[in-house]
Amino acid sequence: MLYYRAVGMAAETEQERRQRRHQRTLFDSVAQLYEASRLGYPSDIVEVATAGLGAGSAVLEVGCGTGQLTECLASFGFRLTAIDLGPSMISAARRRLAGSAVLFEVASFEDFAAPEASFDLIVSGTAFHWVDPEVRFRKPARLLRPGGWLALLETGERYDEPFRAVLRGMWAARGGPGRPLVRQPHFADTEVIAGTGLFETPVHQAHTQRIVRAAETVVDVENTRATTLNWPDDIRRDFTEELRRHLRFQTEVQLTQETSVTMARVLPRRSPGRPEAPPTGR
Repeated sequence: MLYYRAVGMAAETEQERRQRRHQRTLFDSVAQLYEASRLGYPSDIVEVATAGLGAGSAVLEVGCGTGQLTECLASFGFRLTAIDLGPSMISAARRRLAGSAVLFEVASFEDFAAPEASFDLIVSGTAFHWVDPEVRFRKPARLLRPGGWLALLETGERYDEPFRAVLRGMWAARGGPGRPLVRQPHFADTEVIAGTGLFETPVHQAHTQRIVRAAETVVDVENTRATTLNWPDDIRRDFTEELRRHLRFQTEVQLTQETSVTMARVLPRRSPGRPEAPPTGR
């Protein structure tokens, strides 16, 4: 068996694991709303994530959702496999890419089965933080071919003030015990990947763009957050009503879409029995 250095990430408690695994299933219940309201990925960032790959390269997308990123990836002519644990999400993605050669599969990354060294690129868009910590980087390192890349994309909205502060207050007011705030820590950062010992030095690139969205679309977006979906129905209704009251005199909301990609090339595999190289001090 291949030997890997232990991944340097803090372990989660059993309660945290149950909560994370429960929350990641909630998006499937709002697949239609998610598809209609969530932002896609700027072409500049997608091109960075796929640089050096040609048509026919084997690519795995983890957590494809309703196919926003999948659609971009499919245009490059990759041999693309897209997985998501939500059946409704996969159905929406299949409709979006009807007639394409993308292979879709309802599966979590933990349960997804593929031979070692199967892919040239493993990519995930704002989804990789839902993967079990002990799997999150070890499994890509096994599934990537020599020289293959892991590319983690993130995108999100930063609303202009004063609406940003209003929304933050609304989340905080509902963030009592058992109701975590919407912003959870993500793991698509250079320090975490570098600390695994499984990849070369990661690179990071960010992209921002100013956009305007319809006020009702903003309401829809905020009702597709994992935390919102985790609330009881009465709290979610109260939140939605308050949000609409704040936006009742606006038809549009101005914001900045913030997108980034963090990517790293997998390190060469060591032969069985070969001792681990001493730390380089990076």
